[in-house]
Amino acid sequence: MGQIKLYANGGSRNHGCEAILRSTKKILDKNMCVYSIAQNEDLENKINEIMEIKENRNEDLKKGSLKYYISAINIKLFKSTLKNTEYIKKTFLDDVKKGDLYLSVGGDNYCYTGLEELGNLNTLINKRGARTVLWGCSVEPNVIKDEKVKKDLNTYSLIVARETLTYNALKENGINKSILCPDPAFQLDKIDLPLPKGFEENNTVGINVSPLIIGCESKKGSTMENYEGLIKHIIDTTDMQVALIPHVVWDNNDDRKPLRVLYDKFKDTGRVVMLEDHNCMELKGYISRCRFFIGARTHATIAAYSTCVPTLVIGYSVKAKGIAKDIFGTYENYVLPVQSLSNKDDLVNSFEWMKDNEDGIRKHLNEFMPGYKEKALQGKVEIDKLLDK
Repeated sequence: MGQIKLYANGGSRNHGCEAILRSTKKILDKNMCVYSIAQNEDLENKINEIMEIKENRNEDLKKGSLKYYISAINIKLFKSTLKNTEYIKKTFLDDVKKGDLYLSVGGDNYCYTGLEELGNLNTLINKRGARTVLWGCSVEPNVIKDEKVKKDLNTYSLIVARETLTYNALKENGINKSILCPDPAFQLDKIDLPLPKGFEENNTVGINVSPLIIGCESKKGSTMENYEGLIKHIIDTTDMQVALIPHVVWDNNDDRKPLRVLYDKFKDTGRVVMLEDHNCMELKGYISRCRFFIGARTHATIAAYSTCVPTLVIGYSVKAKGIAKDIFGTYENYVLPVQSLSNKDDLVNSFEWMKDNEDGIRKHLNEFMPGYKEKALQGKVEIDKLLDK
């Protein structure tokens, strides 16, 4: 039996990546290792306590070397970056053993750029006699239509789609090795730390915003204007507190930056508290004690959904819509696309809808979530089948 190896992991300062690693280990309950491009982040979040961390560094392709020229010729003549990936990922690929099972755990990597390297790694791992699984993923339906991507996706031994919009698009495009299974992080454990002063249990609105969604807005400044308007509205019209909760703290993509701007605007009211960085289980503990949650990061909203907190997602891609649709039967009113934020009251209006429907939403989550979370365990059955082959 081969070993389970996780790759395409971004590093645990993105606590969504951390949540996927922790919940995958919990679901599969087997020895595994992760190839990490940010070993220091995974060590500081103690991933080494649950699995081995191997460094996934890029080799230096020296200018003027034979490999450099072979790579350049392949790119220029054949429009192929396969050789380039083979050279820069040599250490990672040298570790591939026949029979190993490689889980690509990036989740939404097929929603962004960089598809070529993912496809190349998929090809090269398979060439060396191991098998690949696209684990807990969302894929933009338009991306799947690309013939090159379609061919790449068909090379995986299994694709575990985390929502029906992706699953249906895969099926419609003839990619039949797919199953539908909720994101592994629905199974993530939580840790309840003492609440900071100003965080009132079950009467606090958790708020998460990310530089990523700000970059996707169609009207400049509309995201922060909407968030400011929302916090002002909560302070003026309710007795609820506000907790600003970061979920990604990468230097170049740090939720704390926009959240601090919001905190500074409202800190003197005594109604707003800002959380510092915590691991994903501790963050889930805080989110679970909110009355409502309004979030941009997918795994922050999964922490809320899975603990039955009424949630509004400020989304930008298929994953937000797909997950909400699977939980509620529709994404309307549950996902507010950041691209559609045009009036300064858009977020306030969505929050008011959620507040008006609070009891019904909470009742639905309490009834629906246990069965849905249970389905996240089905991935283990399929992985075990592959390992037994």
